[in-house]
Order: sequence, then structure tokens, then C-alpha cells
Amino acid sequence: MRTIDWVDGAIVIVDQTALPGQAVLVRLSTVEDLVDAVRRLAVRGAPALGVAGAMGVALAARQHSADGEALAHAVRVIATARPTAVNLARGAQRAAALLPDAEAALAEALRVRDEEIASAEAMARLGADLVTELCGERATLLTHCNTGALATVTGGTALAVVFELHRRAALGGVVASETRPLLQGARLTAWELGNAGVPFRLAVDSAGPFLMARGQVDAVILGADRICANGDVINKVGSYAHALGARAAGIPFICVAPESTVDLATPSGDAVEIEDRGAAEVVAFGGVPVAPAGAAAVNPAFDVTPHPLVTAIVTDRRVVRLDRGDQVR
Repeated sequence: MRTIDWVDGAIVIVDQTALPGQAVLVRLSTVEDLVDAVRRLAVRGAPALGVAGAMGVALAARQHSADGEALAHAVRVIATARPTAVNLARGAQRAAALLPDAEAALAEALRVRDEEIASAEAMARLGADLVTELCGERATLLTHCNTGALATVTGGTALAVVFELHRRAALGGVVASETRPLLQGARLTAWELGNAGVPFRLAVDSAGPFLMARGQVDAVILGADRICANGDVINKVGSYAHALGARAAGIPFICVAPESTVDLATPSGDAVEIEDRGAAEVVAFGGVPVAPAGAAAVNPAFDVTPHPLVTAIVTDRRVVRLDRGDQVR
């Protein structure tokens, strides 16, 4: 089952807001459907968002074939539906470059999809080799947020490495942080690891650095929503804290993401707009209040891990050892 695909003239996604209770497929037949799915996190994860952006433009080309101004507006709305992850805008731009030819835009969107599928396989191999080099024959890894097939199309990014290590019998286990405020680690990563038969334990986000200090984690491995030219990593909020814990414990901090997430046009994390998703996700969960009425909240969806804290960046094409002075650009 692919997280996102093009089927009979529409986009079909796995609705990630329904997991782990139900695996629900949703058909998106308009630009409005797609943008709503992106904003409510029914489809999420940088590579999957890149595919969504490209396929959304293909939808727009069909929906507004006779109105160039409406088509251009639809493309802008798709590309900016979420501001922090670079893949969404990049995927939309790739397909939009071929407009007004709707069929050419669709063909480009399908290429984006196929490239992400292939990149997952390459990242799995390169990342597993690196973890074994850094940590020895068996490693226990801490993950954050969700980086499996749900965040891509198939396979994953950081979880693709985990699955490959498991296949090689080189995985000691996984500590999956629950990932507040939407519990994407507890809801999605745990679901994927369980389905794959990978041994794991859930931990609250703030336990990660302590577990590292006690020697219960050999490396931190996670994905990225944007990798800046200097090597700064933009990822789900909480990543920075894990990086600080890894540095204090003297263990590797590894980022795994496709080349499509590397943004050489953005010099550093200081230049990235960090999405704030509002108070509702913090003061309540599943519609149930968990804070006093009227409580204010701050809810950055992402944070910036400065490049000096990053041991290595693994893409589908290369391994960038920042700890050895390698450059992303």
C-alpha cells in the first residue's frame, strides 16, 4: 500500500489522522481536497509532501484547464499550504514548470513519485552501512516523529535504515519517542515498526537524553523537512533536544533524507519560516481538553538543529560527514 498515489484521475492517500485505529484510503479529486489534506496532516512527511505538491498541480491543471489565472492561483496555494518543508513547494514547482500541458505535468508528478520510491531503497543501504560503521554490529537507535513509508511513498527515510538493519540482524532495538503534540511517533512509527516485526519501546520525548546518558541508545536517527546549505537540519520539534542529548552522551546524531530535501538556496536554519500550528493541538488531544480553559500555548511544528550537532547526513546519493568537515553544498 502506497502512502500517496495517482489512481484514475485523482490522488489517493492513506489518511494518517485515522491511524493507528484504521487504515483509511481517501480520494482527493480537487485542489481544495488536497490542500485540506496537507493542512490537517492527513498526508505529511517531506517526501510525501513533495509528491503531493506535484500531483496537486496535475489536479489543478485538469480542474482549471480553461482559466490560466485560476490555475496559477491554485499552484501558489498548493506550494504554500505548509511553509517549512521544502519538498511541497519543490514538487509543485517541478510539475508547474510544464504547464499548461496537463499531461506533461502529470508525467512529471509521477516521476517525482518514482524518484522518492527509489531514493528510499538507496538511503536504507547507505544509512545501514553508516550506522554499522559508527556503532558496531548491533545498534539500538532512537527515532523521532515518523520517517517510514507513511512519510514517503514506500520504504521511508530514517525508518528505511532501521528496517534494513533489522533485515541484516544488526539492530538491537528501537526507542521511539512519542513526538508531541500529535504523537506521530506513538501513533505512526509504532504502527509501522509493529507491522514490520521490529522490536521497539515507546518513550516520552523528554526521556530521550536521559536514556542516551544511561547508555541505552547507541545513536539517534531521524529525518528532515529541510536541510540547509550549511547543514542545519529542520525537523519535527524535539529534534534539537535529542541532538543536545546525543552530543552530551557522545553518540552519533544522524539525519536521513532524500536529496530533494536538501535546500542549497537556504543558507541556514535562521532563514527558515517555522510553522506554528496554534494552541488547539497543545491544549487538547483528540478533541478532549488537557489544559484549563483559555490557556495560551506556543506550538512550533519544527525546530532547527545546528549543523555542529549533526554527525552525518545520509541522502539517496551520498553520506555527508559533518563531523569530519564535509560540506552539504
